[in-house]
Amino acid sequence: MKKISLIISNVLLVTVVSMFTLSSCSEDAMDKINNDVDHPTDVLAKFILAQVITSTAFSNEGGDINTYLAGYVEHEVGVHNQLWSSEHRDGQPSVSSTFNNNWGSIYTTLKDARIIINKCSEGGSESTNKVTKGIAEVLAAYNAALLTDMFGDVPFTESAMVTETGAPQFMNPKIDKQEDIYKAIIQYLDNAIADLQGTDATPLRDYDFIYGGNAAKWTKLAYGLKARYTMRLLKKASNPEAELNKVLDYVSQSFTSAGEQAAYAVYDAMQLNPLFDFQWSRDALGASQSLADKLEVRNDPRIRRIFIDADLVQMTGSDDEAWFPAPNGKSEQAQYYYNTSAFVYSQTAPTLLQSYHEILFLKAEALVRLNRISEAEAVLKDAVIAGIANTEVNVQAAFVSPNAAAYLEETTDAITPEEAAEYFNKDVKPLFAANPLKETAVQKYLAFHGASGESPEAYNDIRRYKALGEDLIELANPLRFPLRLPYGNSDTTTNPEVAAAYGDGQYVYTEPVWWAGGTR
Repeated sequence: MKKISLIISNVLLVTVVSMFTLSSCSEDAMDKINNDVDHPTDVLAKFILAQVITSTAFSNEGGDINTYLAGYVEHEVGVHNQLWSSEHRDGQPSVSSTFNNNWGSIYTTLKDARIIINKCSEGGSESTNKVTKGIAEVLAAYNAALLTDMFGDVPFTESAMVTETGAPQFMNPKIDKQEDIYKAIIQYLDNAIADLQGTDATPLRDYDFIYGGNAAKWTKLAYGLKARYTMRLLKKASNPEAELNKVLDYVSQSFTSAGEQAAYAVYDAMQLNPLFDFQWSRDALGASQSLADKLEVRNDPRIRRIFIDADLVQMTGSDDEAWFPAPNGKSEQAQYYYNTSAFVYSQTAPTLLQSYHEILFLKAEALVRLNRISEAEAVLKDAVIAGIANTEVNVQAAFVSPNAAAYLEETTDAITPEEAAEYFNKDVKPLFAANPLKETAVQKYLAFHGASGESPEAYNDIRRYKALGEDLIELANPLRFPLRLPYGNSDTTTNPEVAAAYGDGQYVYTEPVWWAGGTR
């Protein structure tokens, strides 16, 4: 992206200027004639970290995985080309080319995070930069979890590793079990929490696009991720009650407001939110009928804010004469035909690696499962209010979009915190009283709908609930639900072990990942 390019350009400029200050006839200068100054072999960790943060947010969490999974979980509906094929389970969910870009990008990001960790470890060239190391460990954990959550058992210990010359150590890395990868993920986070108590000799400042080098906030993210992943592994817990209490402990050390959440907030007229970037160029997503139904049955005020008609006018709800969301799994292949969500126009909405509302929903779920219902209700109310506040951030990003705002017409008022609280008291509370766990899950699912890149977490939740025998999120698509993503073809065509595990790709419909009750 533009900011990253400027950083790298500055590094190269320093290199070039230094070369030309040497005497043109010196032996040292002659030795450097054949050096490729445009491709430096060693870069400071903070420069690499800027790229790791960007790729994690933009390409890995917010990119194609989020876009396709928004269709899987029925936040959106695919109505054209690849997304229509995915919606109708026509090849896309099982072919190895669908997520190959994500597969490669996650591995590249993980490799870069490990390079930073090595540089900043004892004996490394930047061993005094403990905060940088801790941040890289958080991001290594994040990308490792994204990789194994989506694909299951994957190459890990022998993959994304490089020699000092930058060459890969293993040409055909072995596949590791998801259970072992998760042990490494938790270890990365524990190491990060320890390292983030240290300092940096070379402050990160502008090279950390999320927290500006604030170690305390990265520590809160590390605890938040521990809460997320501990809840993820609930089916595998030998003592679920103890694990749920761990979730509460980790949440208590994580975000206390939306101002602390892990937001990649750099998008503008040139650097585009990835969901917007996709829709603006492809027009392949329509509004989801099943999601609209969930809002309508709850009298949820979001229904008047998040739907746009074919003329790009905001609609007031299902009584609007232009109301025409796309039917899940049954959509026509047509552009500019169905309603869309406002979020596909949210050009500047931040990508959230983890949100404040997610932390609150994790706490509410843990309390419900521990049968601490009155406490859970109060936390759920805060979670719903925070989730609706993020909805408004996303909606407003559409109506101030540098590219789209001139074409969009806003017709309704923003949802205030007071209205969100009234909605909870009047409409959510009775549903919570009837079935606390289900309503907590549904409200979390609704809060994850947006341009913040949270559909992958909704996908993880749905699979987690199913593994626990809980049908908490009702999906309307009558076709098969993909239980995982297929391996990328860069490895199914070159690595015999990955090729054998992939087979014909149909396992994506029949084999859950390990933490969801599968064997791989």
